[in-house]
Amino acid sequence: MTIPLPPARGPVSELVLGLLRGECPALTPLPATSGVDVLTDGDTQLALWLLLELQHRGLQGVDDDLERDPQVVAVLRTLEDAHVAALRELTHDRLALVDTGDDLAAQIAELLAGDDGPSLAEFLRRRADVGQFHEFLRQRSIYHLVESDPHAFVVPRIDGRAKVALAELQYDEMGAGRPEALHSRLFAQALQACGIDASLGAHLDEARGTTLAVNTTMLVFGLRRRWRGAAMGHLAAFESTSSLPCRRIAAGARRLGLPEAVAAYYDEHVEADAVHEQLAVRDICVPLVDDEPHLRGDVLLGVAACLELDALAAGEQLALWSSQVPQEVPA
Repeated sequence: MTIPLPPARGPVSELVLGLLRGECPALTPLPATSGVDVLTDGDTQLALWLLLELQHRGLQGVDDDLERDPQVVAVLRTLEDAHVAALRELTHDRLALVDTGDDLAAQIAELLAGDDGPSLAEFLRRRADVGQFHEFLRQRSIYHLVESDPHAFVVPRIDGRAKVALAELQYDEMGAGRPEALHSRLFAQALQACGIDASLGAHLDEARGTTLAVNTTMLVFGLRRRWRGAAMGHLAAFESTSSLPCRRIAAGARRLGLPEAVAAYYDEHVEADAVHEQLAVRDICVPLVDDEPHLRGDVLLGVAACLELDALAAGEQLALWSSQVPQEVPA
């Protein structure tokens, strides 16, 4: 279940890998991240991802006790703070447009309605070739092979209606009592059907900075009690923007004649995520903020962060494919 250590991508990940291997002297200073776009820089994001993964699934050859090592924690905190500061900057303009008031559901709906990011799902439905679709699956494997785990860390950190609804949503995501129906396992089957390695971390070297940032954001929010509100806001946006894109991605898989396991994975999410959207917004976020009003801003930050990062990652992916676009297939 643990993930092999990847090669370094620069000075920050090199330092972190040295810490994890026990090769760095005590109190080695972290290379400066000032002037770096933290959310797109593959070196910084890989370093953060590795330290978070140490608290999640673990890393091959790395002592689990390093999770609480003071120097490791200090480096993690520095990288987390830089990451959250970058998220605040990224989401500032979107959040500034949200009407003030007490209706959290309306505020979330307003953020979602303003989402005008590029549609990666539409490209996959109509224009992607098999190689591009496989590349998409490999990038998404960083999250989908551990699907729902980051948000699950919040269950013991909230109470009442919000806890019950989150447990209900997680029960669905984790197979509704059937191990063979775990969403992470269904995605692994889709990869295997395409001849793609489905082991954890198999495609980490290929994951771009923005792909890693999508994942590190979920882990930063999920692993810190401080960010439980942001984690639930992120979940609300994630579920609310999933159903229609999954329908389009499934259609793209069938257009290309990919194994049925690929479309089946996305079919599973079309109906489930439409239900989860209502659970996440009205039964988790709203009662959470009713109980803890000071979390309203964090919930909205989580919503905006999900939308902005998804747009950033999709825009980068589409830009990379722009010179490889086959002829559009009529609807």
